Amino acid sequence: MASDTIAHDHHTEAHTDGSWKGGSEPFKASYGKLMMWYFLLSDAFTFSGFLISYGALRFSMASWPVPDFVFSAFPGGIHHKPLLFVTVMTFILLASSFTMVRAVQEGHRENKRGVVVWMLWTIVGGAAFLGCQAWEWNTLMKEEHMSIVVNPFGTHVEAGQYLTGDGHDIKEGDTFHAGESYLIHKHDNEWAPLKFKVTEGPNAGLEKEQSFGPKAFGALFFFITGFHGFHVLSGVAFLLIICLNSATGLYAKRRNGYEMVEKIGLYWHFVDLVWVFVFLLFYLL
Repeated sequence: MASDTIAHDHHTEAHTDGSWKGGSEPFKASYGKLMMWYFLLSDAFTFSGFLISYGALRFSMASWPVPDFVFSAFPGGIHHKPLLFVTVMTFILLASSFTMVRAVQEGHRENKRGVVVWMLWTIVGGAAFLGCQAWEWNTLMKEEHMSIVVNPFGTHVEAGQYLTGDGHDIKEGDTFHAGESYLIHKHDNEWAPLKFKVTEGPNAGLEKEQSFGPKAFGALFFFITGFHGFHVLSGVAFLLIICLNSATGLYAKRRNGYEMVEKIGLYWHFVDLVWVFVFLLFYLL
């Protein structure tokens, strides 16, 4: 009897002192939201490993492709517009993050129409970003002939001045017309570097062959941006499903502030945040 009284008093105290009673939600978050946070945390570690690996290789090599030259094309046959297209891509993705915020806000207000409208805009933004990425990949692979094993963007700095010799009797200080080294031609059914003339330096006037750049650049670019693109594609698919469920009134019946919309919103903001770091490493450094 005494033990029952003590247990009862302890139970009552646990109810009155504001501590967790076992049945309530810890951290004011539901089980579903907690699981989403755990998933995003593990995914953040994965992306961190990839980006740290890229940074380690990038800064351990004496030379690396210059982003202003690699990413200078724009739809419509426009060239020499450094980073303009990827800036448009980034703006589209960040704008979709704003529309996702609005969808979550309308969900908290139990406004079904507002949720559906803003989620549709988010889906459009995600699809537009994927279309831009597809165009960028197509340009790099078909026009520049970049792949996971071939990097046509040679080992030089922006002004076309070589850092070191590359096995073709190119000496430090030799320069060439910027952009010429990026052209490659097909020889014996394989893509080969195009020859060019040195314009200044110890070998001025001589014809040399531009060597390919570090293979790791193409492999890491396609893998990391592709992995991020897969996340965007998955996000668009989930957004579409949740948008349809919202339109049918499934979440309105639950009266929980459209929690499912909020959970997919967490995922979408994470994808946008990861792109900021991808943009920084690949396109700016």
